[in-house]
Amino acid sequence: MQKILKTLLSFALFILVFSCNSKEGKEKYQKAFYRAVHKKDTAVLEINMNDKRFFGRYEISHYGVGKDSGDVRGDIKGDTLRGDYHYLTFGGSWKRVPLALLKKDNKLFLGKGVIGTYFNLPCFVPDVPIEYHNSAFIFEEIQTKK
Repeated sequence: MQKILKTLLSFALFILVFSCNSKEGKEKYQKAFYRAVHKKDTAVLEINMNDKRFFGRYEISHYGVGKDSGDVRGDIKGDTLRGDYHYLTFGGSWKRVPLALLKKDNKLFLGKGVIGTYFNLPCFVPDVPIEYHNSAFIFEEIQTKK
């Protein structure tokens, strides 16, 4: 019985190591830093992207009030980044909202759309187009010192 248990444990460990070393997740991510200003509010986006996915940190400083700060993640299809922003509000509660960014002319335009819920998660309503031409934040890439 102990020999079977050891064999099963060894097999499980082998599967775990093999799955962690698979090609999935080994794709190179490009790191970029963006900043946007709208009136007196400032947003900073640190994002890691490859051809299919993105993830990173997003912080919005609301002038004279406080800041929202949290994580972004999602998928990339063509010139559009779609995912969600899970953040701690300046009021102290956690929120999750959908996020859409359009990559154009080396800038990221924050999209606006109608928000609904799907399986209790907020998302943009598919039948209503996301608007990018009147963005509250237009992110420009900033160079960091190395």
